[in-house]
Amino acid sequence: MSSGMIFVLAIIAMGMIGGILKARYGHRDRNDDERIARDDGETQRLKEEVRALKDRLQVLERITVEKEGSLNREIDQLRDR
Repeated sequence: MSSGMIFVLAIIAMGMIGGILKARYGHRDRNDDERIARDDGETQRLKEEVRALKDRLQVLERITVEKEGSLNREIDQLRDR
């Protein structure tokens, strides 16, 4: 084997070993903790927004049901005339 081929094989082996170590031990970016903290804040904000939207939906459902009931009463009153 020529020295050039040995050199190429050594580079390939180092790349494979590096890939295995990276997969085994994971690779954390320095900004991961900051990004996670930001995501937690965003998650909390979105949970609050969903809660507010659910509350508004309940109010709209109640109004719709009340209007439907009052509309039925009005129709019945008109029939009774």
